Amino acid sequence: MQIAPLLHIGRGVTALIGGGGKTTLLITLAEELRKKGAVVLCTSTHIRVPEQYPLVTGDAEAIAAALREHGAVCAGTHAADGKLTASPVSFAELSRLADYVLVEADGARGLPLKRHVAHEPVIPDNASRVVLVVGADCFGRSVRDVCHRGTEDVPVTPDWAARHIIAEGFGDRVYVNKVETAADYANARELAERLTCPVVAGSLHKGVYVCLR
Repeated sequence: MQIAPLLHIGRGVTALIGGGGKTTLLITLAEELRKKGAVVLCTSTHIRVPEQYPLVTGDAEAIAAALREHGAVCAGTHAADGKLTASPVSFAELSRLADYVLVEADGARGLPLKRHVAHEPVIPDNASRVVLVVGADCFGRSVRDVCHRGTEDVPVTPDWAARHIIAEGFGDRVYVNKVETAADYANARELAERLTCPVVAGSLHKGVYVCLR
């Protein structure tokens, strides 16, 4: 089963935000989409280097050459913390070089949820799809333990996530990851009932997904 069609990932720039497995989703989408066209993986903030793909830190010509040879590459600039930051090539130019540009547009410090602020996420202006990722392992646990920038000592419920995370207005699709038990599916469905945008739930690890709305 493929997740890209369920999230309606088309050609152009797709931004991934939130928590709960953005980098894994980035790589999963790249593997699916490279069968249909050239793919660039990149970031607008910081990302760990995806070791599965050749890293290109150079200009547009270098990226184009790498795409011709490999079909999928990671474009970025080395950061002081050992991660990558944005490529010197603009997102507009990247979208001319590749059929699909996949952008990790914020960080969550490995947590299932992310509370956004004015300066983050950094969504490219030409993004045609923005997927907000939620980890199902957040439900029932304290906000301050599972949410980046979360401080409340209250349990995360689907209603809380809908009001405090997704209601921030970022994202036109929601993907609930790490859905592997009946309780996970129940929480994901309850979350979907509180939203108006399309919602997909599943497990990137198992490769099983379902559209909830």
